[in-house]
Amino acid sequence: MAMFPVEPWVIRETRLDLDDLGQTESLFALSNGHLGLRGNLDEGEPYGLPGTYLNSFYEERPLPYAEAGYGFPEEGQSILNVTNGKVFRLLVDDEPFDVRYGNLISHERVLDLRAGTLTRDVEWVSPAEQRIKVRTTRLVSLEQRSIAAFLYEVEPVEGPARVIVQSELVANEDTPDPSKDPRVAAVLGHALQPEEHSGHGLNAQLLHRTQASWLRLGAEMDHEVEAPVPVRSHTEATEDWARTTFACELQPGQRLRIVKYLAYGWSSQRSRQAIRDQVHGAIAGARLGGWDGLIAAQRRFLDGFWAQADVEVDGDAEIQQAVRFALFHLMQAGARAEARPIAAKGLTGRGYDGHVFWDTESFVLPVLTYTHPQAARDGLRWRHDTLQLARDRAAQLNLAGAAFPWRTIRGQECSAYWPAGTAGFHVNADIAAAVERYVRATGDTAFELEFGLELLVETARLWRSLGHHDRHGVFHIDGVTGPDEYSAIADDNIYTNLMAQQNLLAAAGAAERHPDAAHELGVDDEEIASWRDAAARVDLPYNAELRVHEQSAGFTRHQDWDFARTPEEQYPLLLHYPYFDLYRKQVVKQADLVLAMHWRGDAFTAEEKARNFAYYEERTVRDSSLSACTQAVMAAEVGHTELAYDYLGEAAFVDLYNLQHNASDGLHMASLAGTWLALVAGLGGMRDHGGRLAFMPRLPDRLDRLSFAITCHGSILRVDVNHQEATYTLDSSEMVLHHHGERFTVSKDKPVTKRIPPPRPTTPAPHQPAGREPRRRHREP
Repeated sequence: MAMFPVEPWVIRETRLDLDDLGQTESLFALSNGHLGLRGNLDEGEPYGLPGTYLNSFYEERPLPYAEAGYGFPEEGQSILNVTNGKVFRLLVDDEPFDVRYGNLISHERVLDLRAGTLTRDVEWVSPAEQRIKVRTTRLVSLEQRSIAAFLYEVEPVEGPARVIVQSELVANEDTPDPSKDPRVAAVLGHALQPEEHSGHGLNAQLLHRTQASWLRLGAEMDHEVEAPVPVRSHTEATEDWARTTFACELQPGQRLRIVKYLAYGWSSQRSRQAIRDQVHGAIAGARLGGWDGLIAAQRRFLDGFWAQADVEVDGDAEIQQAVRFALFHLMQAGARAEARPIAAKGLTGRGYDGHVFWDTESFVLPVLTYTHPQAARDGLRWRHDTLQLARDRAAQLNLAGAAFPWRTIRGQECSAYWPAGTAGFHVNADIAAAVERYVRATGDTAFELEFGLELLVETARLWRSLGHHDRHGVFHIDGVTGPDEYSAIADDNIYTNLMAQQNLLAAAGAAERHPDAAHELGVDDEEIASWRDAAARVDLPYNAELRVHEQSAGFTRHQDWDFARTPEEQYPLLLHYPYFDLYRKQVVKQADLVLAMHWRGDAFTAEEKARNFAYYEERTVRDSSLSACTQAVMAAEVGHTELAYDYLGEAAFVDLYNLQHNASDGLHMASLAGTWLALVAGLGGMRDHGGRLAFMPRLPDRLDRLSFAITCHGSILRVDVNHQEATYTLDSSEMVLHHHGERFTVSKDKPVTKRIPPPRPTTPAPHQPAGREPRRRHREP
């Protein structure tokens, strides 16, 4: 269970366990969406996975195929571990500080969610019996996107000590093999080619480029030093490393204090000289306000963020800690991404090769839209920047419009497994839904005109090209893969069809709001009419005998999976059974139709939702971290709030408790977002169908209170819920809302309180596949 004390605003590691290094490096990662530092120990080793990442800085690599085919992507993309500037090597009387040797008296690390810093306090006795204290603080600036900074302090405790600190820049550092494919390992192992290096005073700079993607990188470090005794220092640099060494003799109680400024810059087009000058200028900017200025700016940024995004939970301190941890990392992932993507792992690890998937638009951007809308805008701008690549991909597939990739870094399709990749066309509608949600939530019509309209139009054209009308006029979309990757190449996947329907209608509406801009894109009345006609006739498969919707056409006639004879150790199923076996049976990896009922709940009646939820609950094994939060949302809506609460716990602790045993690869951004969704959309009942903001709050018995803030049209709305009532408070203007179906208006300084109606009769408690029930959360004493 919990590795850390349960505290509302920090993640505190009170002892060092080397077996958990990979996980804690991910949990303690710092990022601003542009630059990410894994939470590696300052001395560089031991480590689980070294990691310093720049958003979209990647290398190309071959995609291996036993048998290639037309339209298969030829090149993959993998995020690179760039020049590491986190390293401080310490020698005390010639003994290297290494936690594996000597005696580690105490070791504590604290990730402060309000300060935006990672602090480490160590007391260590060297093998030669020299006792020292080390305190370090690091940050990745949320104000200056190219900057990270470190405060390193060391002092002897019992006797005088000769202290040597080596602050380093290291390129092409040794890491675990990035791939079992030797061709990939050869490309990615030492991917940075040196171009230039320099070192003088307390400053050093390294310039590199990649060999295949031809990206140029600059990293520079500079220092300030303070001590009550003379400190000797010098800097040296080679092609792949630079080092500034500080040496002094300290008495007990005397402290050596070093501030390190670290800057990064990269480009696919700019010259060596331009990159060199960029990072040098960034260092000058950081030094202008100094360490104290960076700390103060970090706190100001986070004070503003928490004022518009905080979630308060009374009755479950673990969930309280988890949701703030989740929001902090989501904020970090997008804060300064600025027209770069938010990857599935953010910048916390190299899992999934650093790729971006559909879950960014379907899980992460909905949260950021209502908590940090500028980050959502930037993420959608990145999709627009890659639009021509998506058009090219559609043309390659003999389709109109734009076909956005299933997984990518730069914008090209990088999935070598086409049934889950190329056939996962719903990513295009997910992008369109994120555009529509952002515009409606913010009123940013300038964004809609400049970026959103074109995204909506080109994705609508894809659906009109991909789908077809049958002889009865019904619109079908065949041969696609929905969110459930245990059901591939299916006809009329209901999630895909409903999201495509919304996409088509959104494009038609935007084109009618902006007729001149639409005309420039070649849109005419006939095309708009064809979108509306396809949307009106889209097929939604339904089994009248079972009285449930089909996840895709014919799904309910497939053979049931034998859950009773599937042992626990054979989950996840994809690692123990062939996809052929999974594809032809009723087994669901992650919520699919249930996800459709969340984002397109306006297409189902309350009774249909309850029946559908019960049916698919019995077949969903949650072999994906994307599933539990969606099941929490819909369990709450159909009246099973206690089950929703259990699923909330599973979503919230995927990384904090390492539930899937892979947190060392990086954090699961979508599941972090799912923590917010399970609370706000699940227990808070928030829905935004068609821009109509509605709430149906209802708490489980095990919680006392839920309070959350959302940003809408520049105003901050706070919703405070207990078991009897909900209070809505607005900080400016006025807003029309709905509470359990009742329409009302809330105005500035005039809170509105509404009673929560008694729950309506629900269906019997649903069953999960044998052994796949969520862990029961118990109320705190």
